[in-house]
Amino acid sequence: METPLTKLVGVRHPIVQTGMGWVAGPRLVSAAANAGALGILASATMTPAQLRSAVREVASRTDEPFGVNLRADAGDAAERVGIIIEEGVRVASFALAPSRDLIARLKDAGVIVVPSIGARRHAEKVAAWGADAVIVQGGEGGGHTGNVATTVLLPQVVDAVDIPVIAAGGFFDGRGLVAALAYGAAGIAMGTRFLLTSDSTVPQGVQARYLEASVKDVTVTTKVDGLPHRMLRSELVAALERSGRAAALLKAVRHAASFKKLSGLSWAQMVTDGLAMKHGKELTWSQVLLAANTPMLLKASMVDGRTDLGVMASGQVAGLIDDLPSCAELVDRIMTEARSALAALPH
Repeated sequence: METPLTKLVGVRHPIVQTGMGWVAGPRLVSAAANAGALGILASATMTPAQLRSAVREVASRTDEPFGVNLRADAGDAAERVGIIIEEGVRVASFALAPSRDLIARLKDAGVIVVPSIGARRHAEKVAAWGADAVIVQGGEGGGHTGNVATTVLLPQVVDAVDIPVIAAGGFFDGRGLVAALAYGAAGIAMGTRFLLTSDSTVPQGVQARYLEASVKDVTVTTKVDGLPHRMLRSELVAALERSGRAAALLKAVRHAASFKKLSGLSWAQMVTDGLAMKHGKELTWSQVLLAANTPMLLKASMVDGRTDLGVMASGQVAGLIDDLPSCAELVDRIMTEARSALAALPH
């Protein structure tokens, strides 16, 4: 199935595996790439040296194109862009809009730039700056999200820009791919669906929590870091929702100390990173600290298996998923379903 996405990136299928922190590591990314999708490596939880090593590991596992997801507001974003260029990575994706200069540097090196956006105006801005495509995430998506549904946001963006638009938020099967294509998208991007595969390194006990979840077990809270964050309901989320300001600050400091030790960042760097995530919002100091060390809260679940101590970012589709196929099985199934859905349409 050829679309503007497959032509642009060189993948076989118009499917993207998104860059999820602690989840989208070399094993999952290479499996997605070998299945014919665009696998994207999550770099925000890695040091620059770990990023270079991870990129080389993916390259040793697959000959297919893959990408790296970057935090555009990170203090070392320029260094990470340098690593991507030096290592010959095909695609750079961004959780926030990268600067015009970063886009130009990547494009000059032949790297395809694909920012993720949550509003039409953001898509228009990055398109004007030279982005090659955009991933549009509607409110159904996991992690930091907006409140506009994919079915409303997607056609807005498709009509507003003349670059390929990849739809994210609420996709998990072939019917969704066909629906996205009908809206004018060039493909779909999925996070939760790839998290729930046998190639994912997420502990089995955590995957079981996702599989057990109903649609009503996925919620949006601002209590983790002050920004709307879609995740599974959990003991930690309930505790944060109940916490007063003093208790929330204590939890934030404890988590921040753990992340400081793991990352090697100074307190000043952590606070700077936290403030960078404010996006014009008024955050308490506990929220600033939590914003800076949200990766630790994700690591507790996604790596350590502690669903009681961590957060489990999740799209609403978790309530519709009940199996753990391999990436190859998943992609083949989606493409088979998509062809069947297209064939069943009235002519």
